[in-house]
Amino acid sequence: MPITALSLPVVLPEAVLALGALLLVLYGALRGERSYNLVTEISVALLGVVFILLVSKNRPMGVTLYGAFADDAFTRFMNGLALIGSFVTLLLSLEFMRKERIAGFEFPILILLSTVGMMMLISANDFIALYLGLELMSLALYVIAAFRRSDLRATEAGLKYFVLGALSSGMLLYGVSLIYGYSGSVAFSDVAVAVRDHADIGVLFGLVFVLAGLAFKISAVPFHMWTPDVYEGAPTPVTTFFASAPKIAAMAILVRVAFAAFPGIAHDWRQILTFVSIASMTLGAFAAIGQNNFKRLMAYSSIGHMGYALVGLAAGTVEGAQSVIVYMAIYVVMTLGTFAAILTMRRGGRAVETISDLSGLARTDGTMAFFLAAMMFSLAGIPPLAGFFAKFYVFAAAIKSGLYGLAVIGVLASAVGAYYYLRIVKLMYFDEPAKPFDRPDVVARSVLAVATVVIIVFVFAPSALTDAAMAAAQSLF
Repeated sequence: MPITALSLPVVLPEAVLALGALLLVLYGALRGERSYNLVTEISVALLGVVFILLVSKNRPMGVTLYGAFADDAFTRFMNGLALIGSFVTLLLSLEFMRKERIAGFEFPILILLSTVGMMMLISANDFIALYLGLELMSLALYVIAAFRRSDLRATEAGLKYFVLGALSSGMLLYGVSLIYGYSGSVAFSDVAVAVRDHADIGVLFGLVFVLAGLAFKISAVPFHMWTPDVYEGAPTPVTTFFASAPKIAAMAILVRVAFAAFPGIAHDWRQILTFVSIASMTLGAFAAIGQNNFKRLMAYSSIGHMGYALVGLAAGTVEGAQSVIVYMAIYVVMTLGTFAAILTMRRGGRAVETISDLSGLARTDGTMAFFLAAMMFSLAGIPPLAGFFAKFYVFAAAIKSGLYGLAVIGVLASAVGAYYYLRIVKLMYFDEPAKPFDRPDVVARSVLAVATVVIIVFVFAPSALTDAAMAAAQSLF
């Protein structure tokens, strides 16, 4: 792919999104709080337009900005997933923010700015672009985590995420400085040449710090400590966003760094990722068992699912990269569907988050109970739903690479984790019914229904996703 100083068609989606966000800032500043609904609706439309630009076949692929920005099949696929996460988050937030009386025009703009950072991060082709995209994404996340300023839990969540996020950024920068010092470049391709078959001790230390900084963003063990508190304390639409789009961006750049910058020392980073994967799967399986808050349970579930995704990355092959891409696509659908269900849990005009509030839901709202049960079965990895195939692909990639122990541990962790998902199904179908929920938000119910259809239909037509994922994975090699 040709390297140019600036090729506007290559960066067009990011440019349109950034320009749109800046214009909305001016409009919101002039109109004040009255502009919330219109700014949110324009933001949703803007994300739709950017998605269309992203998938357009007429737009050329290439490497631009002097090699710092890469647009390939992998970039477009992962950017598409991130845009879907942001798009659905804004749709779900519209009614919730109004009911909770925390609606502000800043929220959709912060989502847009964070999405710009994600797209830059996914497209990064050197460590400087990686850091710029990561910080643009993270700075907006720090603010929206504490968006409900009057809530002590939300402000605590925002502060904790900010402090730990700053620490992880410092670790990543230190790792980048070591890699630059020992390899002589920050470009992924140049680093790959410098450490083609042997890495100095300084490069290995740098690699460890870079992986630690990125592991924080996907909330992998042992850098997961912020996740339960932030998920529980932040407003539910914010938690929905944290659990979907930023995870896609961080996992995407982790995959690109591994395969583009350090392909020659795969045996070194595979050991690190294997440990992180096992720790994340194990903690996610056992720590969620005693949780009563649904959002906190989903935090530990997210930690576990990032561990499963890392199983595919640890394989270090093109099939492993494909399995990670497929896993993240299915994970986003399951997560958005589950949080849409959580947003429908309102009783007496107030949001409820306790798992026991779902008792007997099958008798008070059979449709929602069916949809949520489908999400739980899929998250548990029970066939024939999409969640089963997501785990099948990553475990198959690990076995093909000879990582039998990792695959076995993953299967055992999945079996343990199934307990807390099936417990929710048992509560909905076999316990005495609690008071019925308020009339659900049409948008949230629609998102839950669409997510259910997707995870069921995948069984009958998996090739559309798997073929696109393979094309994306091959573009990395």
